[in-house]
Amino acid sequence: MSAPPEGLTGARALPVGRRALLVEVATAEQAQALHAELLRRRATGALPPVAEIVPAARTVLLDGLDDPHALAADFASWSIPPLTAADAAAVVLPVRYDGADLAEVAALWGVAEDEVPRIHSGLEFRVAFCGFAPGFGYLTGLPERLRVPRRSTPRTAVPAGSVGLAGPYTGVYPRSSPGGWQLIGRTDAALWDPGREPAALLAPGTRVRFEVFG
Repeated sequence: MSAPPEGLTGARALPVGRRALLVEVATAEQAQALHAELLRRRATGALPPVAEIVPAARTVLLDGLDDPHALAADFASWSIPPLTAADAAAVVLPVRYDGADLAEVAALWGVAEDEVPRIHSGLEFRVAFCGFAPGFGYLTGLPERLRVPRRSTPRTAVPAGSVGLAGPYTGVYPRSSPGGWQLIGRTDAALWDPGREPAALLAPGTRVRFEVFG
């Protein structure tokens, strides 16, 4: 286990098996900053060869390393800068704000229904990590005052393209599936297309903006 990188108080770098390293950090923001720094270092050749860099809520996994222990020790000398807008490309998703839970979200926010599109589309989000279904990104960027709970009873089928809120995250359902997020709108954008390269429109680190449409 290494000392924590500068700016990542409480971080732990733990070898996993023979060729992987799991870095645990204290917050989602630290995980995103570390992920961005790892991508920068890989792009410039400052990172040892690695097969995959996989962020999650508060961890980043590096798989396919020749010497995980050496990299764990090297973290002690790293300085991790905060995220900036230049760290990732931006994706703009046009959204019709007509979701089934729009009224409930407005009530939880303490605003009129027609204020929800203005507020939500005025924020910038970032894909913290992906999961649940192919192409589903967990987007951070909601201020704490706008965070809402999951529905007490999940829906058995949420339409593809639905834009939902749950806790600190915004997400877009890439295909029809069960789900318990609060639905505020829908987009026609293809979040997952196996015939496209890359298949996922939203990758970890991507900045995302929502635009009022229709």
